Amino acid sequence: MSSSNSISKGIFWKLLERFGVQGVQFIMQIILARLLDPGHYGVLSIMIIFTSLANVFIQNGFNTSLIQNKDVKEDDYSSVFWVSLGVASVLYAAVFFGAPLIAEFYEMPSLVEPMRVLALMLFPGALNSVQLAKISREMNFKKVFTSNIVAILVSGIAGIIIAYLGGGLWALVVQTMLNVFIACIVMTFTSKLKLRFCCNFSRIKVLFGFGWKLLVSSLLETLYQDLRSLVIGKKYDESTLGYYNRGKQFPQFIIYAVNGTVQSVMLPAMASQQDEKGKVKDLMRTSMMLSSYIIFPIMAGLAAIAAPMVSVLLTDKWLPCVPYLQIYCFSLAFNPVHTCNLQAINAMGRSDIFLKLEIIKKSYGIVALIIAVAFFDSPIAIAMTGAISTAISCFVNAFPNKKLIGYSYFEQMKDILPSFVLSVIMLVAVMAIGSVLPFGPFLTMIIQIVCGMAIYVIASLIIRIKPLMLMLNTLKKSKKKDAV
Repeated sequence: MSSSNSISKGIFWKLLERFGVQGVQFIMQIILARLLDPGHYGVLSIMIIFTSLANVFIQNGFNTSLIQNKDVKEDDYSSVFWVSLGVASVLYAAVFFGAPLIAEFYEMPSLVEPMRVLALMLFPGALNSVQLAKISREMNFKKVFTSNIVAILVSGIAGIIIAYLGGGLWALVVQTMLNVFIACIVMTFTSKLKLRFCCNFSRIKVLFGFGWKLLVSSLLETLYQDLRSLVIGKKYDESTLGYYNRGKQFPQFIIYAVNGTVQSVMLPAMASQQDEKGKVKDLMRTSMMLSSYIIFPIMAGLAAIAAPMVSVLLTDKWLPCVPYLQIYCFSLAFNPVHTCNLQAINAMGRSDIFLKLEIIKKSYGIVALIIAVAFFDSPIAIAMTGAISTAISCFVNAFPNKKLIGYSYFEQMKDILPSFVLSVIMLVAVMAIGSVLPFGPFLTMIIQIVCGMAIYVIASLIIRIKPLMLMLNTLKKSKKKDAV
């Protein structure tokens, strides 16, 4: 998969797969949110932060090294697995004994036992990271879809049953943990990964030489992204943290689908062409235009229909999450741009630049957060620091690729500007329509969605925007190929 048409086809198929999985998970989460209280999600958020930080050591670094390295041997998978399993054991012990201290600090006594149970997902995570690396190298994303869809269905149904029976926080713990366990079990049968009782430390050293920078970068990113939740959880109550994370979760679902697509398809493809800068630039340009064309209108539309959507899907008890949802729609809209730039840097083998960028971005992001906490006694102000930092990061992430692959920031902005302008036009139109409609939340939301989609697609066809034309041409070629 090295041509633009092949990449666009891969991204298009992967997007359908990811949105299918995310769609099922979205429905499951809506049902759970209707059954549970915001406070339950606040407590879960704190637990997830600490288990996610531990999981970074297992899921990142070696995983990307296995994907990016041109010369991966069969025993490398086994070596990485056994090292990751050992790391998981150490980290689980740290979470197990640290849970009471975390509960005391956040004044959440109900957190201790659920957190100890939730952290068990670190062990299947060690195996799953190796499985995903093998599948990514083969670019066989259908196997990822199978494992994810089964895991989401089973874990979601289990969580809903427990919540319905009054299990409260345990419904979320079981649902989250089962999702990881079942995905790992299913992928054991589909990935055909053959592990051996061996560990080649010389190979581990080679892989770690590339992966440690990405590991540190991922730690910085995870801690930075969760830092606002940590501050809100300490400074305000559990419900406020629940509203904040619920507002963030809606756009994050979509961004995860798009970023998962771009990373899964683009990193192996660009890595295979890393000796030819021109081809890497073409691949990056294609992925950036396609992902921006898709994500900009979705984020704009989501922000426009936030209030009626939350009222319909989650009930009015969740309406305080609307401002956070709108802030994160803007903040996360540019994530595909960030991802394409960072993946190109990784594909060129410059994880050192990747790490430097993360340090720079996190530095000014933390400064903005400190200012918000010191001068504004508001969780909204804390959330806004993320949007401000994201805007600045567009410049920072794009800067190295002008030299690495000849793709400057101004070229990138030129490529995504048409999609951005169309999305802003759609946003204004949809909000104006919603402000004059005399109907209830459900009918208002439906009309806004239909009008927004019509405006965006018709405008795209009129100006013959490049990413849409590329997708249509790819579909036509696929149909002709299938017909033959």
